[in-house]
Amino acid sequence: MNWLITLFTSTLGRKLLMALTGLFLILFLAVHLIGNLQLLKDDGGRAFNVYAEFMSTNPLIQIVSKGNFFFILLHIFISIVLTIKNRQARGTDRYAVTSGKSSIWSSRNMGILGTIVLVFLVVHLKHFWAEMHFGDMPKVTYDGTEYRDIYSLVAQWFAVPWYVALYVFCMAAVGFHLWHGFASSFQTLGLNHPKYNGIINFLGKTFSVVVPALFAWIPINMFFF
Repeated sequence: MNWLITLFTSTLGRKLLMALTGLFLILFLAVHLIGNLQLLKDDGGRAFNVYAEFMSTNPLIQIVSKGNFFFILLHIFISIVLTIKNRQARGTDRYAVTSGKSSIWSSRNMGILGTIVLVFLVVHLKHFWAEMHFGDMPKVTYDGTEYRDIYSLVAQWFAVPWYVALYVFCMAAVGFHLWHGFASSFQTLGLNHPKYNGIINFLGKTFSVVVPALFAWIPINMFFF
């Protein structure tokens, strides 16, 4: 039990939790993107509606989803605690370890970037998750099976200029957040090595550009095309 208390109360323990939850959320982003890319299929939303129904009704997925919410809240809580501790300590690194000159700006502004992402997450959950679970969703039928027409809800919001602009802006914030956070998580966990650091940094920077860019492209594509 003492190790658990230490994990939550020591700076090192908090950084380890920050890294572990961060890597889990990175995996979640990749899986979530694969599903969202179904929105770009020219099938009237069928593929996305079938995908969304599976994700929201499969018991195993729901367990993972609940865990994801927990990890998001834990990640936010630990980041707040670390930020407060670092400000009190003055002169120490503000967020784990800065991984090179190219990531100085992102590493120094992880709190601001994280706040932007948090605000977006709240807005996003209100407009989509809450409507999906508690709203009066229209229905569509494919091959004799009824599905909630979640695609129409997404299309509705992605036709609103300010929401598309907000979405794209927040995806840029996610990208900058990942630019530092991806490699930093590996470094915090002690998984960095001179032989592999180049690969980790390359994968991290590629992920931090490609994944948010694809997320941003979806509303842009639906709005203009």
